[in-house]
Amino acid sequence: MARRLGPLLNRVLVEKIVPPSKTNAGILLPEKSSKLNSGKVIAVGPGIHDREGRLIPVAVKEGDTVLLPEYGGSEVKLGDKEYHLYRDEDLLGTLHD
Repeated sequence: MARRLGPLLNRVLVEKIVPPSKTNAGILLPEKSSKLNSGKVIAVGPGIHDREGRLIPVAVKEGDTVLLPEYGGSEVKLGDKEYHLYRDEDLLGTLHD
């Protein structure tokens, strides 16, 4: 990445995870078999201030795997990679192994 993008406020920079299209043995998988809209958190903003001035931090941290909404987010292209910016409250959840 040529430049490092630091999200502002409660924004989260996510790199979408592309599921494999075939197995190790070379068998092609159907498109719908492994469709889970998820991504890896690359960077997070500091958070947003409430009416009293207290900082509400972002709920996720760098390196988390998150479940993304089907639509939304802003597409950002840095170098040859494609990223998406989401608001913290737009993320649907975190995925754990």
